[in-house]
Amino acid sequence: MTRRTINDRLRLNWACGLRNRPVAASCGVARRTGAETRSRATAAGLSWPLPEDLDDAPLDTRLYPAAPSPTNPPRTVPDWATRHQELTRKGVTLALLWQEYKAQQPDGSQDSRFCDLYGAWRTTLDRCLRQAHRAGETRFVDEAGQTVPVQDRQTGTLRQAQIFVAVWGASNDTYAEATWTQTLPDWMGSHVRAVAFLGGVPQIVVPDH
Repeated sequence: MTRRTINDRLRLNWACGLRNRPVAASCGVARRTGAETRSRATAAGLSWPLPEDLDDAPLDTRLYPAAPSPTNPPRTVPDWATRHQELTRKGVTLALLWQEYKAQQPDGSQDSRFCDLYGAWRTTLDRCLRQAHRAGETRFVDEAGQTVPVQDRQTGTLRQAQIFVAVWGASNDTYAEATWTQTLPDWMGSHVRAVAFLGGVPQIVVPDH
C-alpha cells in the first residue's frame, strides 16, 4: 500500500473529521478497510500530518509489521486474492496461473490441488457489499471504458468520443455526456455540466481511480 493511499484515508479521517463510512466511499474501499487503516496508524503512534520522511516502505512496515517466522514454515500459499483478480483479465485461465505458480515454486502444489485450494478460498468471499448512501452525500464519476464513434456528416470521417458518467449514490440519478478527450478541460467541464443538470453539489465526489 502506498503512502498516498494511506495519506488520503488518514487525511479524510483526522484532518477533515469524516467518519469511516464516507472515508471508505471516497477512497473506494470497504468500510472496515478504512477503519483498519486508522486503527493501525493509531496503534503505531502516528498522528496527522504524517512525517515527511516516512516513505512507502517504512510506513507500510509500521502499519503492517511482519509476523515472526515459524520454526518450520509451511509450504508457500499462493496469493489467492491477486490470482482471483488476474482471472478477470482476458485470456487468463486457472491453468495458466498454476503454470506461473509452479515456475516460481517448483515444490508447490500440483495442478489439481492448486485448483482445489483456489475453489476452497473462493467460497470464503463475501459476494455482497452493501453500501448505504445518504441523499446528497456521494456522487460517483468515471469515464466509460468504451468510446462511441461520431461521424462527420459532410466528410464521413469517424472520430471516437469519450463518455463521461456521473451518478448520485442515493437515487442513482445519472448524467452522461460525450467529449472528445479525457484531458483536464473536458473532465472539469463535464463536472460543471453534471452539477447543473443534477441540481446540486455532493459532499463527496468518488472517481473510479
